[in-house]
Amino acid sequence: MENYKNKLGNLADKLKQERPATPIQEVIPIKATPVSHEPEVQFNNRIPKGLLKRLKTFGLEYDESLKDINIQALELYLSHKAKPEETTKNAE
Repeated sequence: MENYKNKLGNLADKLKQERPATPIQEVIPIKATPVSHEPEVQFNNRIPKGLLKRLKTFGLEYDESLKDINIQALELYLSHKAKPEETTKNAE
């Protein structure tokens, strides 16, 4: 019994003296989202179920929200389809 108590006592002393080799907690930075100074409004529409599934899969693979994907897609669409002066006239 004495030998057992000595082993336990020595173990506690070793744990107090030795620092762990691996970090206890690892800090991982999160992806910064761009801050928009423009007020947001709700945009709601229906899309095919298969397209939504593809969007969600894409978002998971590239760590992007559906909101960010939609904004990027609409910006890209308007930049290709509409002239810049047309989009600013209609927005006012």
